[in-house]
Amino acid sequence: MSAIRYKSNRNVYYSCKYHVVWCPKYRRKVLEEPIAQQLKHIITQVCQEHQADILSMEIMPDHVHLLVECDPQFGIHRLVRLLKGRSSRLLRQEFPTLKSKLPTLWTTSYFVSTVGGAPLSAIKHYIENQKHV
Repeated sequence: MSAIRYKSNRNVYYSCKYHVVWCPKYRRKVLEEPIAQQLKHIITQVCQEHQADILSMEIMPDHVHLLVECDPQFGIHRLVRLLKGRSSRLLRQEFPTLKSKLPTLWTTSYFVSTVGGAPLSAIKHYIENQKHV
């Protein structure tokens, strides 16, 4: 069994991993090559700028899967907003066909789920037994 690796900023130690999924408007299959390759580059660049680690990334023609670890004080919501905003702007500039096919590149929604280390029952047990330590 591998140990959880924690990161830290000036005042928080954390291990916050998120599975994020988002789709193009109307779930159109527009994320084909070379758009998909450029999207990977943009996502990597934004994550590096904001000290978020990409653990896994897969771009399907009609949606994006991203497994990422980011600082909880920065927030996954801010990271997703930056990823979707910059990628929409840059991809629509570089590939004008996206402008003609879609009013906006991304839907306003996305899916996010935390990916944990210990099961919830183990964490509850740990917290409940703190008084007895």
